Amino acid sequence: MILLPAAVPLLLLLLVALLVVFVVLVELRILSYAYRKIGIAPRHVFAILVLTLLGSHVNIPLYSVPAGRAARVTVVAVNVGGALIPALLSLYLFLRMPTRGRMVIGTAVVAVVVNQLARVVPGVGVVVPMLLPPLLAAAVALILAFRRAPPVAYVAGTMGTRIGADLLNLGRVAEMGAPMLSIGGAGTFDGVFLSGIVAVLLVGAAR
Repeated sequence: MILLPAAVPLLLLLLVALLVVFVVLVELRILSYAYRKIGIAPRHVFAILVLTLLGSHVNIPLYSVPAGRAARVTVVAVNVGGALIPALLSLYLFLRMPTRGRMVIGTAVVAVVVNQLARVVPGVGVVVPMLLPPLLAAAVALILAFRRAPPVAYVAGTMGTRIGADLLNLGRVAEMGAPMLSIGGAGTFDGVFLSGIVAVLLVGAAR
């Protein structure tokens, strides 16, 4: 027998758990839909999602640079889920799709605008307005390749953000003296979902 005072917290916990499961399932369906829109076969979607989620916790050190303040050196690393997998997927789309030139132009536009608006915040890293990259990538993709906009939006949103926010600010972030600088290390939903996936969804809604 469960008394009423004890049952209320249990019911609330159950409702929260069900809500979390529902949100996860919805997000997985959205991610699967977006990946299919850019030309990824359904049988590969789950593997990409799992590798991206697990890889968001893995950083591969690349090299170290002299750093100021507390740290003697800053180790520059690449985040597997937030940078490496999106870069490999973008390379796959770049080689597979006939819109290579438009992908390059779109990536350059997003990178330049993001770099101009990016701010380096001590203790946080590079900060960019959250919805700017996907909105910009979607708009550029629709202008450059309306009928084949989804792959262009993904590549421009993902790579443009990584280049404009991370790569072009490596020196500025290293000056803060952080022990590690992870490219794409902000996490899966910043590096992939917001920059690339949301851009694809916006393109699909606008077409």
